[in-house]
Amino acid sequence: MRDQVKEVLDKIRPSLQADGGDVELVDVVDGIVKVRLKGACAGCPMSQMTLKNGIEKFLKREIPEVVAVEGV
Repeated sequence: MRDQVKEVLDKIRPSLQADGGDVELVDVVDGIVKVRLKGACAGCPMSQMTLKNGIEKFLKREIPEVVAVEGV
């Protein structure tokens, strides 16, 4: 599943990089994906919205086994 998550994050990454941010995969445990937002995303007040409404929603659509996405 980790490789699948990496592939999906690679699809999302250009959008984040366009705004000066990035996402790093930290771990995948029991369907919970742990990521670290970097760059402009790290300090952005909208980062939780990006995490839940953007990254989590996209990952769940692409990989049904994903239960949640957490920022670390």
